[in-house]
Amino acid sequence: MENKVISPCISICKNDPVTGYCYGCARTIEEKKIWKNENTKEEWKIKNLEEITSRMKGWQLETFKESYKYKLKNGISLVKKKLQEKN
Repeated sequence: MENKVISPCISICKNDPVTGYCYGCARTIEEKKIWKNENTKEEWKIKNLEEITSRMKGWQLETFKESYKYKLKNGISLVKKKLQEKN
């Protein structure tokens, strides 16, 4: 059975007006739509993950890596976890 590639969304969903990239995951709006399409191949998702992480630098990259790693292990992003803890 093939592992399912987990969405890179880390619950920081705002796009930079200049680049069009999301501040959280560095995807474009179009890439987000492709991720949600049930017919999108896992190979495309793997390639896109590599592409979006190559767009990130500094704090954005470190924040993404930490939150995505947490999401892979626990099923939710760090942002969602912190919101749950507040409530």
